[in-house]
Amino acid sequence: SLPSSHSCFLPFSCALPCPPNSSCVNGTACRCAPGFISFSGEIFTDPLESCDDINECGPPSPVDCGSSADCQNTEGGYYCTCSPGYEPVSGAMIFRNESENTCREVDECQHRPRVCKGLSICINTEDSYTCQCPPGLEFTPEDQRHCTDVNECISGRNPCHSSAHCLNSVDSFECCCHTGRNLTPSFLSPDVDECSSRQHQCHNSTVCINTVGSYTCHCRQGREPKPGFWDKQRNTICKGTSNTDTSLWSVLCDWVITSYGLSDAWATGFVSPSPQDLVQEMGDLLETPGDLKTLPFSEQHFVVTNLLFGLENVLRGVSKALPKGSFTFNSSAGIELSLEVQAPSYRNITLIQKQTKMMLTWDTVHDSGDSGLAVVGLLSTPGMDRFLAEAPLVLDAEELTTLHETHRGLLQETSHILLSDVISAFITNKDTENLRSPVTFVFQHSVTPGPREKVHCVYWEHGQNGSGHWDTRGCWVTSTRDNSTTCQCSHLSIFAVLMAHYSVQEEDPALTVITYVGLSLSLLCLLLVALTFLLCKAIQNTSTSLHLQLSLCLFLAHLLFLTAIDRTESKVLCAFIAGALHYLYLASFTWMLLVGLHLFLSARNLTVVNYSGINRFMKKAMFPVGYGVPAVIVAISAASRPHLYGTPTSCWLHSEKGFKWGFLGPVCAIFSVNLAFFLMTLWILKRKLCSLNSEVSTLQDTRMLTFKATAQLFILGCTWFLGILQVGPTAHVMAYLFTIINSLQGVFIFLVYCLLSQQVREQYRKWLKRIRKSKAESEKYTLSSRTMSDGCKHSEVRPCTTPRALH
Repeated sequence: SLPSSHSCFLPFSCALPCPPNSSCVNGTACRCAPGFISFSGEIFTDPLESCDDINECGPPSPVDCGSSADCQNTEGGYYCTCSPGYEPVSGAMIFRNESENTCREVDECQHRPRVCKGLSICINTEDSYTCQCPPGLEFTPEDQRHCTDVNECISGRNPCHSSAHCLNSVDSFECCCHTGRNLTPSFLSPDVDECSSRQHQCHNSTVCINTVGSYTCHCRQGREPKPGFWDKQRNTICKGTSNTDTSLWSVLCDWVITSYGLSDAWATGFVSPSPQDLVQEMGDLLETPGDLKTLPFSEQHFVVTNLLFGLENVLRGVSKALPKGSFTFNSSAGIELSLEVQAPSYRNITLIQKQTKMMLTWDTVHDSGDSGLAVVGLLSTPGMDRFLAEAPLVLDAEELTTLHETHRGLLQETSHILLSDVISAFITNKDTENLRSPVTFVFQHSVTPGPREKVHCVYWEHGQNGSGHWDTRGCWVTSTRDNSTTCQCSHLSIFAVLMAHYSVQEEDPALTVITYVGLSLSLLCLLLVALTFLLCKAIQNTSTSLHLQLSLCLFLAHLLFLTAIDRTESKVLCAFIAGALHYLYLASFTWMLLVGLHLFLSARNLTVVNYSGINRFMKKAMFPVGYGVPAVIVAISAASRPHLYGTPTSCWLHSEKGFKWGFLGPVCAIFSVNLAFFLMTLWILKRKLCSLNSEVSTLQDTRMLTFKATAQLFILGCTWFLGILQVGPTAHVMAYLFTIINSLQGVFIFLVYCLLSQQVREQYRKWLKRIRKSKAESEKYTLSSRTMSDGCKHSEVRPCTTPRALH
């Protein structure tokens, strides 16, 4: 059995007796239990030594209980508890280390029953609380938490004139005239306006109203007294009602009125708000915005604009009453206010919050004509972005030009989101339009911009109609990383980092090369197809007529695309090019539909000996449908929105208001129908081939039929659906497949209907034989001409040479 934790029970198991709180080790030594130590250490052999308790809480302490917690030593151990005035959020009263610490300050003023009795007012302080009596009341000698009425009418305190007698009441008094006298102000002691002098104890949910000799606290508009409180009392505390707009308008009204002049507002009975009151009120408003969410976006922007700028003015005013130092105020909704109040100096100022940092120089902050304290403030308002979601973005002309020059493949901005919290930066000096040196902001964000997204540093510009929009003038991005963006601005306002999504990313050089090479090959092949079907009389029929029109439309569309897609210098010319491309590509797809229909009808009527009815139908319908339907679609599009033909970077359709669906809609419908025609044709052919004698078709013929059937997919335009799949992680791969396959559509038409057609090959052989025969005849004629010419020269030279020989 194991030895006891106190000593070795068996006399022969240890050479020496072990003291309490130890155990025997190997029969020759003793080991102190955890939490105990001897003079020699954990293991000892001296029988006179003892194991003493280790004070884990004493210095130097290896135990870290965390903030607002105390270490409690026990025999052989320790535990941590929250300091007085704090309580654990988790409910565990004891814990072992900082990671288990959930201590937070206890607001004793919220306890029930109330710690401050009667009419006394509870004020929460760090680690504790205090009880205060309102004016007209005082603590009882027996209990410093209970207030009783002060009798102002007793001897030595009587505030009334000798011509009036004093009537005492709870927390106040009245002066009543003696019989035959009238009450005049001169008979009363001078009244102190507790509201304007800020000597009142009204809660921030109420408004202070001065009375003669006292004051009362009235609930703000849209609020009602909390349970246990009454309105128009000095200790009144109010809450928002469920059937009101959660004090949105009252708070906004109070702040706007106060922003015009704090002293005037206080003199009329409004409470002097503290920064913490304002931050908490703003947090409550964002958490429960009431019917603000149901307003139209323009009205939401109007309310938020006035709210933000009104709050900024109020904070600038109330901050002047703060002493020198650094201050941070937080609300339960995550709103954070950082203030720096300093005398003139030469150092730079940095305000750091959880998601934002602001850095600026002192000469930017301080007014040279003011020798007093200066204030720098930074307010972060998480959740404000939901009210500014649909606010437009306005880029300044220089940034817009740079954007189009740097990103030639970028089309117009289609959507944007706010990456950062909305912040408000302000200083003592109100003139912040053109600062001496720019202010630097560092925003943290969790979203990483993608290849089609652009980050902008923006500020909130309030328009003449009271609403506003995001603007970039005077702000620029100095650097951006995956999770942070650094901005600089030459003015102060309400700022944020905005990420705009653009419809097309920058052009891939490889895709550009593939496009130009593929379309060039297609142009050559389509030209050969058109010449073949025009010049070869023997193969002309309904099928070749359909493919001839398809080849002509594709040839003209590809040629115009290669030569004029980026001719954006003239808006009128660019719009005309976009309209022509719209028509030619729609016509091409319409002819692809007619080709698919003819293919299906031909397969369905294989057993019919005379199917001339199909040919007559196709001959009558193909030209009106092939060229008329695209013309109607383009005419409707051009008549409804002509300004959407052409974009700043290419002569194509604008994506605004779904205008591109004037092309994408018909295209999607056509390749879906053609895919159905293709599958039904394969099924019919499979059944037909199975019914034939197996000797009719060889393996080579089967492979040829399979290749032709597969090539029909490309000819019928079914592969254009790859353009729809250019989303997500496979977008890059799909872009390459789409470009390669569809740029070679003309090549597939030439292969299937020319090179793989036996009739066309026979015609090509005849043309080659004629060319060779004419070339051979031409060479024979040239050779005979040379021979005759040489013989003539020989006969003319001989008579001249004979005399020389004889001579």
